[in-house]
Amino acid sequence: MSIPFVLSIPFVDHLGFTLEKFEGGESELHFSPLAEHLNTFDVAHGGAVMTLLDVAMATSARSVEPLMGVVTIEMKTTFMRPSQGAPGFMLRGCGRLLHRTRTMAFTEAHVIDEQGQVCAHATGTFKYVARRSPPDNDRISTD
Repeated sequence: MSIPFVLSIPFVDHLGFTLEKFEGGESELHFSPLAEHLNTFDVAHGGAVMTLLDVAMATSARSVEPLMGVVTIEMKTTFMRPSQGAPGFMLRGCGRLLHRTRTMAFTEAHVIDEQGQVCAHATGTFKYVARRSPPDNDRISTD
């Protein structure tokens, strides 16, 4: 069962990510790329994969401070193999908080395909920031 995101992020909603784990410095997201999320080789576009890594790292950082927001300061990505599968394939983005200070989070994430192979890996640095007050139409949950 998916966990609702604290705030609606239009781009993440467009990609269809679901949040499956959000606790103790770890996160897991699922992503089933559609045709418009593929590149000319019929594999998940690198930009979509990087977004999955970015959101997995951000949610891992936020999982220990859920009422705070985070912004990406720096991200390094390594692509190891194509992120692909049969039509309707699913990718998992797994994030982990490695270290945090009062204002910064140091994280890593990887994308795993349906065969359990790591397709991409990233490290990232995030800054904790006060979350903006959401408009009335944003979904809000503190779970």
